[in-house]
Amino acid sequence: MALHGLAEITVGVPDTTATGNFYTEFGLTQSAPNVFATADGGDQLRLTQSSYRRLVEYVVKAESQDDLDRIAANAAKHSLTVTTHDDGSISVVEPIIGVRARVAVRDKLVVQGFETAAMNTPGHSVRPGHRAPAIFAEGPARPRKLGHVLMGTPDLEASMKFLTEVLGFYVSDTSAGIIAFLRCSEDHHNVAFAASPVPFFHHSSWMVNDVDEIGQGAQNLLAVDPGRSVWGLGRHFLGSNMFWYFRDPAGNYAEYYADLDQIPNPAEWEARDWDPGKSLYAWGPPVPADFVQPRDLDQIAAALGGAQ
Repeated sequence: MALHGLAEITVGVPDTTATGNFYTEFGLTQSAPNVFATADGGDQLRLTQSSYRRLVEYVVKAESQDDLDRIAANAAKHSLTVTTHDDGSISVVEPIIGVRARVAVRDKLVVQGFETAAMNTPGHSVRPGHRAPAIFAEGPARPRKLGHVLMGTPDLEASMKFLTEVLGFYVSDTSAGIIAFLRCSEDHHNVAFAASPVPFFHHSSWMVNDVDEIGQGAQNLLAVDPGRSVWGLGRHFLGSNMFWYFRDPAGNYAEYYADLDQIPNPAEWEARDWDPGKSLYAWGPPVPADFVQPRDLDQIAAALGGAQ
């Protein structure tokens, strides 16, 4: 695949200090003012001041200049303006949501291997005489990389076409005009859209090693503020991953995930449109109302200049 994942995101928030403190407690490492790194992916989150919360930009990694040339040609066919940056990357603004998609030639991320500790199961004790190592874990989780972002869009089909026809993403799964998951790597999804009357940034998602690290990260965050928890622990149906979502001080959601479906060969995957009952989760607590429709959509609509 010519594209191979997300490099980084830039998120606009009213208070970069408070939001930055949250992401250090979430487990990212501050490498420079308002810049935060994952364990394997390097600098992957940038915060910038904004009057309302929003995703300013996401950066997609490409293999070569040929990929950038292809995307620029695709954008021209759709009458979209292409901007070339000093570092050689190019960007195109998604016309429905208004988020800038930048494509840059970057090395492929190598995630360091991790072997989940053996688990005893009924009739099969693989850890005799030893306590589970997970009970000794302390401190925050340590996200390995940025996995994906999800945005609300008033036109699901148009936003999907921007990714597939301009950038060259693949559709992994959809659910009846409600939600769509698309990929530019072997991960099941790197960018997702949910139907919404207001364009908005829903969440960023960060890979951790396993379900125990999801719980470890959750415990660390909840010890500071129990009100941060939004939804979890659970397992999604589309993508199959386990999840737990938290709210940052700006109102964005941040997800720990583990055990996501992998698609190394596009020909081996059947993209399907699933029943709405399977659009969110296979198991977990009930979905909170403000997960589907965040409580600040009216404020975002007003900031965008429209009463919706």
